[in-house]
Amino acid sequence: MRSITKLDLQYAHRFYGFKGEAQYLHGHTGVLTIEVEDTVEPGVNMVFPCNEIQKTAWEVLKNFDHALILREDDPLLPAVLKVYEEQGIRGGAPQNQMKGPAFKTELATAYPECRLVVTKETLTVEGMIKIVYDLLKDKLNIAKITFTSGVNAASAEFETHNNIDRCPLCGIALNENGVCPKCGYKKP
Repeated sequence: MRSITKLDLQYAHRFYGFKGEAQYLHGHTGVLTIEVEDTVEPGVNMVFPCNEIQKTAWEVLKNFDHALILREDDPLLPAVLKVYEEQGIRGGAPQNQMKGPAFKTELATAYPECRLVVTKETLTVEGMIKIVYDLLKDKLNIAKITFTSGVNAASAEFETHNNIDRCPLCGIALNENGVCPKCGYKKP
């Protein structure tokens, strides 16, 4: 069985090296759909509560919302960082309250303090799916991810093989100590 949740993202990027208008910095709104597959937890009669999927995903993915996303070799990147430095916001602004944890993977690096994500490849809908899966594959049993942005859309299906201990009362993942962070249930 599957649980499905959607997240909305707004971001700005460009297609560095593209020969058309996409080489200019432009904004997008994207919808990310994550399908999680697992057995139905008898105590709550669901696979995984959708709001908990959203919380788990959003903790990392909020770094992409209202962020500038540039490829690591984009010549615009040093100029942007220089302007951030000159304006005193490279280390963050007090108004920047929606920060996720900084991360660095093979595909992307997040600098939440200055609302910037630097990617290895140009950010396409397919590229976003690869990044999201890489960030969440150990936290959720992801069966499918779909990302749409404007008229562009892509989907990818994945084999699920995580064995995530879940609370029989809430259905959410137990922490590393076998305790439910929502209701306090402790695994015997």
